[in-house]
Amino acid sequence: MKLLYVFDAYCGWSYGFAPTLAEVTRRHPELPVEVVSGGLFTGPRAVPIREFGYVQGANAKISELTGVVFGPGYERLIADGSFVMDSADAALGVAALRQAAAPERAAELAMAVQAAFYEDGLSLSDPGTFTRIAAAAGLDAAAVGAALTAPAARHAAEADFRRAAALGAQAYPTLLAQDGDRTAVLAVGHAEPDTIDTLLEQFASARTGSMVV
Repeated sequence: MKLLYVFDAYCGWSYGFAPTLAEVTRRHPELPVEVVSGGLFTGPRAVPIREFGYVQGANAKISELTGVVFGPGYERLIADGSFVMDSADAALGVAALRQAAAPERAAELAMAVQAAFYEDGLSLSDPGTFTRIAAAAGLDAAAVGAALTAPAARHAAEADFRRAAALGAQAYPTLLAQDGDRTAVLAVGHAEPDTIDTLLEQFASARTGSMVV
């Protein structure tokens, strides 16, 4: 059995889910976590953040519900409303980091990417953001920088978007459990670790039938 974490690095609710994801992975080190990037802000939706008038109100709600803090660097970055969130660039960076790290670090690195944006105010369209994350994580920063310009990472990011759609993820984050051909939804948007534990136990004990997305 494994966990599938479908998120978007530019999704505030995914950032708010980080404490829950960290706790779930702490409680279940035996479960591999596959991280899949979604394409929340791509194509015509990759526009200046001022076009999304709900962002500040949503952030306040996320903070209240989850306790995460939107840092001063982030507030400065978006202050004039001109910053463009491009999920294709973010997914490319996540893919490049994923290629440089052991699979068991996927969730850790996804959370580091979100912290770089939502806490430090670093653009996920800037290759330097990902080399900085790589260096802080003890990875080969030069290799990550090279991967950002190589076809493999771009193809992996595009494959992530297709996989997110195939999994039926219509909102981010979506946390799933998968065991063979069985897949169960554990959380969409927000959930407490105890709730996820209960669903995991139910899923693990249901060896017949399926709970499909």
